[in-house]
Amino acid sequence: MWWFQQGLSFLPVVLVVWSAASFVFSYITAVILHHVDPLVPYISDMGTTPPERCLFGIMLNISAFLGMATMYVRYKQVEALNPERSRILRLNKIGLTLGLMSCFGLCIIANFQKCILYYVHVVGACLTFGVGAIYMLVQTILSYLMQPELHSKDIFWIRLTTSLWCWSSIVSMFVSSVVLYSGLYGTNLVQKLHWDPQEKGYTAHITSTASEWSLAFSFLSFFLTYVRDFQKISLRAAVSLHGQTLHNPPPSSVTKQQTLLVAGSI
Repeated sequence: MWWFQQGLSFLPVVLVVWSAASFVFSYITAVILHHVDPLVPYISDMGTTPPERCLFGIMLNISAFLGMATMYVRYKQVEALNPERSRILRLNKIGLTLGLMSCFGLCIIANFQKCILYYVHVVGACLTFGVGAIYMLVQTILSYLMQPELHSKDIFWIRLTTSLWCWSSIVSMFVSSVVLYSGLYGTNLVQKLHWDPQEKGYTAHITSTASEWSLAFSFLSFFLTYVRDFQKISLRAAVSLHGQTLHNPPPSSVTKQQTLLVAGSI
């Protein structure tokens, strides 16, 4: 059995590979068509102009679904491992809520382009990256609380390092974006897709875009740390039938049917 066939380890792998592909394919399409500059454009710039906008949107929507599935499996795993530890269970529920909010933000980013509804797009980015960063912090704390009985110390330090990487990228992107859009370098910079290295504000622009890419890949790296944990878990669905038909039968049939069901259970 291959490593990705063990448990549900394929789920975070598919999430990371698919999400990375959504960035890479959109980037290649946008650069080939000269819609963006080759040197680290904003990720959102690749979802601005057709046809890469269509590819970007549909792939990110699928990423959001994969993210929700991954976070739910993680939630069920932590819950099963700590059935009587109330503090961990509370944190686990908070983590799931934050994770689902982050995935919803990703859907907003995918479907509301910054060139059309900028402020809605920004709200989606704050949910995805801001709330998502808090989700990573919560999961890191859970890893700390579950060591060394349920988690190794190594995985805690890896998640802590990745979380710090994420937060440092957020700070860098926030500061450089505030400087860039402060009005010192002109107006309507949000709609600007092409930059000349000689322009004022180019350094702040590159710092902001590089920080955004760094932030995105810190998220992907964090989900890769789930692979080993997910090798030790599997989920199954239990189907419970409340009748033998999918419509409302006549009363006499219901009585007969209930008798048969009771007799069968005996």
